[in-house]
This record gives sequence, structure tokens and C-alpha cells, in this order.
Amino acid sequence: MSISLKQIRYFIAAAESGRISQAAVELNVSQSAVTAAVQQLETILGVRLLERHAAGVALTREGNRFLLHGRNIMAAVAEAVREPRAAGAAVTGTVRVGVTYTVSGYFLPRHHARFASSFPGVTVSLFEAPRDVIEQALLDGALDIAVMLVSNLQARDALASETLIRSRRRLWLPAEHPLLRQGRVGLSDVARHPYIMLTVDEAGHTAGRYWALTPFRPEVSFRTSSVESVRSMVAAGMGVTILSDLVYRPWSLEGQRLERRQVEDDIPTMDVGLAWRADTELTPAARTFREFVNLACAGQG
Repeated sequence: MSISLKQIRYFIAAAESGRISQAAVELNVSQSAVTAAVQQLETILGVRLLERHAAGVALTREGNRFLLHGRNIMAAVAEAVREPRAAGAAVTGTVRVGVTYTVSGYFLPRHHARFASSFPGVTVSLFEAPRDVIEQALLDGALDIAVMLVSNLQARDALASETLIRSRRRLWLPAEHPLLRQGRVGLSDVARHPYIMLTVDEAGHTAGRYWALTPFRPEVSFRTSSVESVRSMVAAGMGVTILSDLVYRPWSLEGQRLERRQVEDDIPTMDVGLAWRADTELTPAARTFREFVNLACAGQG
């Protein structure tokens, strides 16, 4: 049997959503279709990709590896579709791109490398800064476009934006944590455990907003701007946290395992997207960059 793009796309959706039912809704197909596609993929590969549990599904170690390959495959397909359209259209120039911390570390590199290979005549000038600085630079004309957390965007009246990916936020726990054995987990349960709070890219402010909608508050034991510090501390059993799937990795730098659980409360996604000045036409280089990243993200499923 050969692997199909549909099987890969359905697997990615199930892995990223953490629930077969949610993946089916996002794909506009039946749950049985998603389940069958994942099972066929597991049969072909000869490994278990997803572990089923009461709250949904979780990636196995093999599943996490295949997820990376699957995303690369879908991105390559999208790029292959785009190539004929770009043939003969020799775009040149410089595009000044603003990026926030999370984007520069966990989203942009693979897209930047492919863009540079596809459009050697375009120079991408990157500028990393906090969200408010990037927004002002876009308004001042110092940047052409930004790849940022558009879910945090403030100047929505003056900046145009579009979402590339919506990354689900879930509870991170160390292996063998008691909440892993619990049928359902809510913020009321999380509030009873030490909490490691990430502060970079306004993560603390975002967490504060959704916690404020409940009568519960996290028992913050440590605040840090480092995702890797959060990962290591959670894996070592120093606390739990709620962070985006975009920055999740199942192993800490010390080789300790991290698990994820869906939280029953309404927690907003972390949306990565593009933003640019609404009343200014994008340059050919910036427009090409925008179209490329959109196609690449669409290819991720």
C-alpha cells in the first residue's frame, strides 16, 4: 500500500487538534474517515502514531517524528503547485519583515529557507522585536510586512492582517503527573498545581485574560521569558503550564518526557499570521513573500 496525501493531511489535523472529532470538524469529513486514514497510515508505517485516551489522542514518539515529515511533505506539495505559476516571473527586490520571538524561533526558519531557494532575487531583511514595536514600524513604513501573533494585534484599524495557522493551547505536564490519569481536566484542576508562567510575546497577559473569565487563578511558582526553561521545568516536575502546540516538543533538553492534555475550559488559540499597513500597497517582493507563506501554510493541512 502507498501513503496518500489525504492520509497525511488527516493525521496532521488529528495530531494538531488532539481530538478525532475536532479534526473531523476542521476537515469537514466524518470522524470515521479521520480514524480510518490514521489507522491506514499506522498499518503502512508499522508503528503507532497516536495514543488514544479518554480526552482525545496524543502523539507517540514515532508520531511526533512523522508529524514533522508530514508537514514537510505537505509544504513541498504546495510549493510544487506554486512553482509553475512563478516560472518566468523573476521577482527581485528586498522585503523588510518584522518577526516576534515565537515566530522567529518556532515558525519562520523552514519557510524562510524555502522562500530563499525559490526566489533568489528577493532579499529578506528580518527584524525581531516585541509586538508593539513591530506594529509601529509597520505604521511608520520601516517594515513592509510582519509575521507575528495576529491574535495579539492591537492596531487593527490601521493594519491589515490574515491568519496563517491557529495553534491550540494545551496543558503541559511531566510524565506520571496525576492529571494524566484524570478523565477530564479544567482550569479548576490546573489551579491546584504549581504553574510555570511564560512571559515572552505577551503570553502572561494572554493567560491572564482567559483565567480572568473563571473564578480560578494559577498558582504561579516561576515566571520566565524562555520557552526552553518552561519545558525543562515542567518535564522535571516543577510545575505545569498551558502553552501552544507550536512550541510544544515532547522532550526537554535533558531528555525528560512532557505530556499534553486538552483543557475543558474555553482557551483561545495562538494565531500566527501576517500583518501590513492597510492603506499601503505591498511591493512586488512583499506580495510574493505573502503569497508564498500562505501557500506553504495551506500545504500543512
